[in-house]
Amino acid sequence: MKLLSIVCLTLLLGTPTFANSETDTDPFEDWNRAMFAFNERADRYVIKPLAEGYEAVTPAPVEKGIRNFFNNLGEPVTMVNALLQGKPGKAARSLTRFVFNSTIGIYGLIDVAGGMGIERENEDFSQTLAIWGVGSGPYLVLPILGPSDVRGLTGRVADRPLNPVAWQDEVGATELFVVDGVQTRAGFLGVEPEAAGDPYVLMRSAYQQRRDYEINDGIAVDLFMDDPFLDDLDSAQ
Repeated sequence: MKLLSIVCLTLLLGTPTFANSETDTDPFEDWNRAMFAFNERADRYVIKPLAEGYEAVTPAPVEKGIRNFFNNLGEPVTMVNALLQGKPGKAARSLTRFVFNSTIGIYGLIDVAGGMGIERENEDFSQTLAIWGVGSGPYLVLPILGPSDVRGLTGRVADRPLNPVAWQDEVGATELFVVDGVQTRAGFLGVEPEAAGDPYVLMRSAYQQRRDYEINDGIAVDLFMDDPFLDDLDSAQ
């Protein structure tokens, strides 16, 4: 989950504003608030303690290798969606990263391509649908996975077969999912923001702003690109 990076981005942007009127009404609010509360409890009592234990026993170079490994597994998703969005250059970079890192980089544990100046980018089918003109639909909070919307849920389903994690049997895929979730959460230990007001409303607005930021390839927040705090968030992912 990238919940903390979403919240931090909104705090930097200032007063939360909704991304579009399409989601202002939040028709699933009762469900969403229940899932938001469930996710907070799951994080407090299960996910965060696991992440703290992982952080305590895992050497920093090993953590980096595991993070690189899971980043590498996302390259096929980015490559295919970049093609669907009409971005052949980005697709070629993702393919190059996947080939180099999966081979010379020992299954992605070493970011060889990054060392060559080929930086990682992220595209998913939800972004593809947005570029094709499909609306986001109502805001939706998913158990454990966190904030999304109808378009985002559709994108998750469509992207799943492209991720090598899904090529494993059910047990192997579940194990990889858990490890990825724990290592991702560990990356945000110590940077949890303190926010005033309704945390649910903050998260809802933050998710919508973050999606706009990603769909527009960062154009929406260019003023913050040199902010070292944002750099810390990116390096933690």
